[in-house]
Amino acid sequence: MSEKSRAEVEERREPMANVLIPTPLRSLVGGLAEMKISGATVQEVLENLVSEHEGMEDRLFDSDGKLRRFVNVFVRDEDIRFLDGTATSVEDGDTVSVVPAVAGG
Repeated sequence: MSEKSRAEVEERREPMANVLIPTPLRSLVGGLAEMKISGATVQEVLENLVSEHEGMEDRLFDSDGKLRRFVNVFVRDEDIRFLDGTATSVEDGDTVSVVPAVAGG
């Protein structure tokens, strides 16, 4: 493959995020704590995650397809609620953390 062709392929390639899977959801991904998932936005990363792992969609999204209220997502340690929500961009190698809220007292 020529250098030009290689560069064109790399330009078109979607970013790969390092997605941190919380302990309560690891049984849905074969026990993995971290996975590489493609996507240019948080929405795309999460959609790709749920498309590959049955049962994950119900845990992350409500019946309207919106991220559940109690699921917090961080990109580069920043809460996406204070960025662009699920439209927050994801760069190659970014860490996306899925953190379900814990209640109790």
